[in-house]
Amino acid sequence: MEHQTLQSISAADEQQQHQSSEKQEKPSSASESSSRDLEPPEPEWLTGPPLLILMVALSIVMFLVLLDGSIIGTAAPRITSEFRSLEDLGWYGSAFQLASAAVQPLTGKIYATLNQKWTFIWFFATFEVGCLVCGAAVSSNMLIVGRAVAGLGVAGLQNGGLTIIASAVPIHRRATMNGILVGLSQLGIVMGPLIGGAFTSYSTWRWCFYINLPFALLVAPAMCYVHIPTIASAPDEKLQTTTEGMSRAKSLLHDLDIIGFILLTGFAIELLLALQWGGSLHAWDSSVVIGLLCGAVVTLAVFLYWQHRQGENAMIPFSIVSQRVVWCGCIVYGFLMAALFLLTYYLPIYFQSVKDASAILSGVYTLPNILAQLGAAILSGVLVEKLGYYLPWSVASAIITSIATGLMSTFDVATSVGNWIGYQILFGAGCGMGIQMPILAVQHSLSPQKIPIAIATLIFAQNMLTAIWLTIANTIFNNSLRTLIPEYAPSIDPQTVVDAGATGIRSVVPDGPVLEQLLSAYSKAIDKTFYISSASLAVSLFFVWGTGWKDIRKKKGQEGASGSGPSMSVV
Repeated sequence: MEHQTLQSISAADEQQQHQSSEKQEKPSSASESSSRDLEPPEPEWLTGPPLLILMVALSIVMFLVLLDGSIIGTAAPRITSEFRSLEDLGWYGSAFQLASAAVQPLTGKIYATLNQKWTFIWFFATFEVGCLVCGAAVSSNMLIVGRAVAGLGVAGLQNGGLTIIASAVPIHRRATMNGILVGLSQLGIVMGPLIGGAFTSYSTWRWCFYINLPFALLVAPAMCYVHIPTIASAPDEKLQTTTEGMSRAKSLLHDLDIIGFILLTGFAIELLLALQWGGSLHAWDSSVVIGLLCGAVVTLAVFLYWQHRQGENAMIPFSIVSQRVVWCGCIVYGFLMAALFLLTYYLPIYFQSVKDASAILSGVYTLPNILAQLGAAILSGVLVEKLGYYLPWSVASAIITSIATGLMSTFDVATSVGNWIGYQILFGAGCGMGIQMPILAVQHSLSPQKIPIAIATLIFAQNMLTAIWLTIANTIFNNSLRTLIPEYAPSIDPQTVVDAGATGIRSVVPDGPVLEQLLSAYSKAIDKTFYISSASLAVSLFFVWGTGWKDIRKKKGQEGASGSGPSMSVV
C-alpha cells in the first residue's frame, strides 16, 4: 500500500517534470531502444582450439592458392615442350586469372546469402578438381580448361577466407588474424619455384598440380569441425529481400546478376586478347586488335549501364563500390598485388637468364622478398591492433614499394648480390606492411552484410589489374627484346633469342662479348617491366588517403564491437 501511494504521488510529480526531463532521458532511452532494435545479437566469437584449427585450415588453402599461381612458371617450359604448345603459353596464366576475375564479384553475394563454411568448402573442391584436370591433362587444351576450373575455385577462396575471419573474430583482432593469414600464405610464392623446379627436374611437372590434392584430407575435416558464427543482419541493413517460402539457394539464383557476369566476362576476354595479341600475333593497328579494343569499350559501357539499372541486385552494386573506402581500396590493393605478381614472374626470369641461376636457385634468390613480406605482414597486423590506425601503414607501403621497384629497374648484368638482396627486402617490407590494410579499412567501415561483397570487389580488382598488368608487361618485355637486341647485339637474330626462351640464351650464344651484350639487352627489357610497377604504386599514393583514418582498437567497455558509429553492426 505504501508503495502504491508513493507511486500515485510521484505520478503527479512526473507529469510536471516531464518537459524538463524528456530532453535528457527520452532521447537517450529512444536511442538505446533504437540501437537495441537495429543491432543484431553478438555472435560467439571463436577462441582457443576452434580458432587455431580454422586459421590453420585457411592458411593451408591460401598457401595452396599462391603456390598454384607461382609453381606454373617453372613448369611451363617443360609443358610447352611436351605438348608442343608454345603459342598457348600465355593462356596457362590468363585462363586462370580471367576465370577468377570474372567470377569474383559473384562470390560476395554468394557468401552473403549462403552458409559461409559450406560455400568455402565447395569452392575448395572446385579448385581441387581443376588441379586434378591439369595434372591428368593429355593436351594443351585440356590443361587450359583445368586452369580455368582452378581459377573458378580460387575466386571464392580468397574472398571466403577473409570473409570467414570477419565472421569469426571481432574487428580489434582481425588485423592480427589477417596478418597471419596473409603472411603465412606468402610462403606459397617462394616455395612455388623451389617445388616446381624440383618436380620438373627430378620427377614430372604433373606433380606441380597433384601436390594440392592430399591437402583436401586436412582442410575438409577441419572446416567441417569448426562452427563459423552466423552474421545476423539488422532490419534496415539487408541488401536484398527474399520471397516468403523461398530457400536461400533459390533466392541466390533469383538475385545473381547473370547478364552482368556475361558482360563482364566478355569485356575481360576482349581486353586480354587485344593486349596479348597486340604487337605479337597481330600489329597494334590491325583490324583484329582495334576491333577487340573497341568491343571491350562498348561491352564495358553496356556492363556499367546494366549495373546501374540493376541497383542492389547488380553484380557489383554501385551503392557499395561508389563508397570512397571501397573504390580507393580497390585501386591501392589492386596496384600493390599487381606489382607483387610482376616481380614474382620477372625476378626469376632475371636470375635464370641474366644471372644464369637454376630454377631452384632462382627461388632461393627471391627469399629476401618473401621473408620480408612475411615478417612485415605479421608485425604490422600486431601493431595495428595495438596502435589502432591502418592508414599510416598504407601510406608507408605505397612510398616504400614505389622506391623499391624503381631501384629494381636498375638491375643489369653487374648488379651486386647486396643490391638485389637489399632492394627485395625493401619491397617485401613495404608490401607486407600494406597488403592487408585496404581489407581492414573495408571490414571496419561497412556493415556486416556488405563486407563479403566489398571484399569480393577488392579481390576482383586485384585479379583484373594483375591479369592486365601481366599481359602489358609481357608485351613490353617481348617488344623490348626485339628492339634492344639489335641495339646491343646486332649480330644476333632477336627471334632466335625469343624462341630459345629465358633459360635457353646460352644455348644459342656462346660465352664471350656477344653473350654479355645480349644479357645487357635482356636485363634492360626486364627493367622496363618494373617501370609499370613503380609508376602504378606511385599513383596509388594519391588514392590511399581515401581508405580513411579510423581507430579500430577495442573501445573501453566495448565487447566485440565491430566498429564505431550507428551504422556499424556487430560482426
